Amino acid sequence: MSGQKIEIVITENEAGERADRGVQLALERIARSGGSEAANEDDESPSAALTTLSRSRIQKLIEENAILVNGKSIRANTKLVLESKISIQLPPAAPLELEPEDIPLDILFEDKHLIIVNKPAGLTVHPSDTQRTGTLVHGLLHHVRNLSGIGGVLRPGIVHRIDKDTSGAIVVTKTDVAHQGLAALFAKHDIDRAYHAVCYGSLKQARITVESLIGRNPTDRKRMSMTVTEGREATTHLKRLREYASQDTHGKHQLFACLVEATLETGRTHQIRVHLTGQGHSLLGDPVYGSPTDRQPKWLALPDSIRHCVQSLPGQALHARTLGFIHPVTHEKVHVEAPYPSALKTLLDELERYA
Repeated sequence: MSGQKIEIVITENEAGERADRGVQLALERIARSGGSEAANEDDESPSAALTTLSRSRIQKLIEENAILVNGKSIRANTKLVLESKISIQLPPAAPLELEPEDIPLDILFEDKHLIIVNKPAGLTVHPSDTQRTGTLVHGLLHHVRNLSGIGGVLRPGIVHRIDKDTSGAIVVTKTDVAHQGLAALFAKHDIDRAYHAVCYGSLKQARITVESLIGRNPTDRKRMSMTVTEGREATTHLKRLREYASQDTHGKHQLFACLVEATLETGRTHQIRVHLTGQGHSLLGDPVYGSPTDRQPKWLALPDSIRHCVQSLPGQALHARTLGFIHPVTHEKVHVEAPYPSALKTLLDELERYA
């Protein structure tokens, strides 16, 4: 795929921001407008590949002088000025050098443009500098042989991702046209996504919406936080599906867990885990936000059989249950429901004894 170039004028929304953050905000603005606020050298709407760049990718492009301000090189921490002209040159995708691996795939949908897989917990979506083998991408290359290239050499076909220890539905593109179209849908939030999560305690209301900034925890780089001064806006809608309670020695019911459906308006790192934890309801089995000690009341409140099930989970009790969208090429409705993985199904079956 050949490189692409667009130009954007900085608005009040981005003025005063660091260049890496401001460019990201500008691209999100362009995505929401459907590309009408920016033009490439052919005076057409920009590719969705440009409007969905990660902050780390933007920083890399700045280092390579592929992002200029008023025709001049900048640094990632350069403050943007109102009405500055940003030019972004996306280089051609690098040749793919990943070796296909025979990794079993649970395929929920497939055509010549895209594939939807029910990813197991414990499987990393794409390779990184620290993991070069054994990812979903490697397994897909064995099955598909070729994926779209605009995600770059390390992330072919990847439009969105789910955490390594989260299971469920993820869509991957085979062609560039599908990648561009699907990336635009994600950028405009025209995707139906519902996650099922099992958390400690129970939501006080049947439905709540959590809105916050989400950014890197300044004291623990492995964690994200919603109590930050700098971050990205995140919105999660939570719906209580089931409550689970046991009886104490006095015969009184004690709520100890609930099944929640979470739908996303945004897709931030650890978003559901952070928002539920912020409500006081971390996920069962979460090694980062919810892992309790034997002294913690929330862990001790779980019946013995439930604790045993949680200890058998390969990751947190979070599953991307449904995924729906309008096919970017055929324009037909695509909707899948990902079956629960065995360990999570065992947990949910055992929880039903306490519903």
